[in-house]
Amino acid sequence: MPAEPPKDAGEESGREKSASEAPSKPSSKPCPECGKPAENPKTLPFCSSRCRDVDLNRWLSGRYVIPGKENQGEDEE
Repeated sequence: MPAEPPKDAGEESGREKSASEAPSKPSSKPCPECGKPAENPKTLPFCSSRCRDVDLNRWLSGRYVIPGKENQGEDEE
């Protein structure tokens, strides 16, 4: 008996993949840094690795801060 080729996940469920199940095209939302359409799936939600790095630098340098309560009791312990 000849060996069967390996089945992928779509065949195991007993149905073929339809065109509607194809990977969706990334949305063209604007880049939060420069406003250009962000279409590269590797850099989403940014349009490029440059914009992604600019945003990361702002977080690391302290320009972006998430507000929260100050813990006054933490120093007293």
